[in-house]
Amino acid sequence: MDVPGKKASQKFSSTLSQGGAEDFDIYCEICDRADIRLPAFGYCVDCEEHLCQSCFKTHILPKPLRHHQLLDKDHMPHKQELQRSSKFTSSSQTGNLTKPCSKHTKEVIKFYCHDHNALLCSVCVTLEHTPTSCHVDYIPDISGQILDSTEFKETLKDTDKLTNKCSQITSGLKQRVAKSTTSLKDAIAKIENYRKKINKRLDELEKEVKDAAFTIQHDNNKKLRTTETTCDDIDKELQASADTLKHLNANKKTDQLFTELKIAQQLIQDNNNIISQLPTINDIDEYIFEPNQAIKKVIQDEKSLGTLGSKKLKQPAEPKNQGAVAMELSTHRRIYAKTSSGEKNCWISGIAVSPQNQLFAADYYNDSFKMIDINSGTIKQLKLGSKPWDITMVTTDSLAVTLPDSKTIQFISFSPDSLSLKNKLKVDGECYGISHHQGKLAVTFANPGKLQIMDLKENTEVTVEEDSNGYNIFGKPWYVTTNSHSIYISDDSNDEVLRFNWQGEMIRAVGIRRPRGITLLDDGSLLVNGYATNCIYRVSGECKDSKIILKDVDRPYAACWCAETSTLCVSSFMEDSGDNYIKVYKMM
Repeated sequence: MDVPGKKASQKFSSTLSQGGAEDFDIYCEICDRADIRLPAFGYCVDCEEHLCQSCFKTHILPKPLRHHQLLDKDHMPHKQELQRSSKFTSSSQTGNLTKPCSKHTKEVIKFYCHDHNALLCSVCVTLEHTPTSCHVDYIPDISGQILDSTEFKETLKDTDKLTNKCSQITSGLKQRVAKSTTSLKDAIAKIENYRKKINKRLDELEKEVKDAAFTIQHDNNKKLRTTETTCDDIDKELQASADTLKHLNANKKTDQLFTELKIAQQLIQDNNNIISQLPTINDIDEYIFEPNQAIKKVIQDEKSLGTLGSKKLKQPAEPKNQGAVAMELSTHRRIYAKTSSGEKNCWISGIAVSPQNQLFAADYYNDSFKMIDINSGTIKQLKLGSKPWDITMVTTDSLAVTLPDSKTIQFISFSPDSLSLKNKLKVDGECYGISHHQGKLAVTFANPGKLQIMDLKENTEVTVEEDSNGYNIFGKPWYVTTNSHSIYISDDSNDEVLRFNWQGEMIRAVGIRRPRGITLLDDGSLLVNGYATNCIYRVSGECKDSKIILKDVDRPYAACWCAETSTLCVSSFMEDSGDNYIKVYKMM
C-alpha cells in the first residue's frame, strides 16, 4: 500500500533483517507496517512509535490523537531495537497502566516527572510537563529498576510506620470513646441518683431538723433535771447535817458534836465529788441552723438540675502574673483527729475539704483515712492497711489517696455518714503527692523523685525525671497541686516550688525553705507551707515571687483551700510533743 507523499526506492518487509542501502538505524514504524522504510523524524510517546517527517506532522490531526506527546528528533529515543524490545517485554506492564489521572479522568497515568515527583497522563505531559521543561520518563521504561530497591524497602517501612501510627490513633480513640461511653453511663446514673437523693432529702429535711432540735432540747432538759435533783438532794442532806451540828454545839454535847462534825466533813467531800461529775454550762451546746449552700443555691437560683457537658484537658493561654499579694486570714478553730486515747498520736500528712464542711485527713501514723465534720468534730475512720500520704478530690463523692509503702493509689467513696473502699491503681514507685484535674492525675514519687501524669485507668502518659542535661530534677517532691494550665510541685530537699505544664515541661521554679503542703487559690496563686520557717507563703501563679502571709504557724505540713467556703486548712506536725492538729482559717 502506498502512502501519499512518501517515496521509497525499494520495499522491505518489517520482518526482514536490516542492513540494505535503504535501511536506517531508526525508521518510521507506521510506514514500516506498509512495507515502506523511511528515516524517523520524531517519536510519539503515547503510541510508543518512531515517526517519519510526514507522519510526525500529521500525527495529531485526528481528534483521538490530539493530546499525544511528540518528541522531536533531538529528544526521541535513539535505540529503536532496545525501545521495541522494551515495548514488547513490558507489554504486561503497559497493560497494567490503568490508573486514571486525577486531573484528566479519561486519561491513564503513563509517565513520571522526576522534577516534580508527579505521575502524569499524556495530557499532563503535553500541557504542563513538556520535555523541554521537565525530565519525564515513560513508566514501563523505568519501572524495572524499582524491584527490591532501597526506595521500595523504605516506602514499605514508612508505610508500616504510618499504619502503626494510624492503628495507635484508632486504638487510642476507641479507648477514649469507650471511656466516654462509660462516663456517660456513670453521669446518667449519678443524675438519676442525685434526683432521688434530692427528693428523699427534701421529704425528710424538715423532720430531720425538728428531730435534731427536739433531741438537743431533750438532752439539755435531761441534764438540767439530773443536776436539779442531785443538787436538791445534796442541799437537803447538807442542811440537815448543818442543823445537827448547830444543835449539838449549842447544847455543848462535845462527844456527839465531834462525831457528827467528822461525818459532815466526809459528806462534804463525797458531795463535792458528785458535783464535779454533774453537767455544767459548758456541757450545754447552742446550735444554729446552717442551710446546705448547694441545695439553697438550687432552690433560689438554679433553673435546672444540672448540666451535662464534655470536658477536655488542654493547654490554655499562660496566666497573667498578678504577683504574690498579701491576704488576711483569721483563725477559726483547731481540730484534733485522734479518735481515742488508745490511738497513736496523729500525723496528718494529707488533707482535703468538701463544700459541705467535711474535712478528709490521711493519718500516716495510724494507717487510716478519716472524715471529720468541721462543725461538730465527729470523726469517721477507715483503716487502709498501709500508711497513706496525700489526698485529692476526684468526684463530688470520691477521693484518691496515695499509699507509698504499697505503691498504690486507693480510691475511696464517701457520703455524709459513711466511707468505703473502691478500686486501686498500682503504680511503679513510692507515690506521695497527688492531684486530680479533668480526668488526669499528677502524681509525685520519691526514691527516685519523679512526676507522672496518668489517667484513672493506670495509663501513664508523661514521666518527668531529668532535665535536658540529664540531671535529676527532683529531690523529695512531697506534694503537688494542679489547674488547667499548670502542675505545681513542692520539693522539700531542693527548697523550691516548681511549675510544669501538662506536657511535662518545666517552666519556672521559686525558692522556699523546705516547702511542704501546697494548694491553689481561686485566682491561680498558691499557698505553700514553709515547714522549716513556720510560715505560710503566697506564691504567684507564674512562680515569679512569694510573700509571707502567716507567721508563727506550728510546723505547717499539709494544706488545702476550699473555694466554696473561703477556708484554709493546715495540719501541724510536731514530732517531739505529738501535739498535732489541723487549724482552720477563714479569709477575712
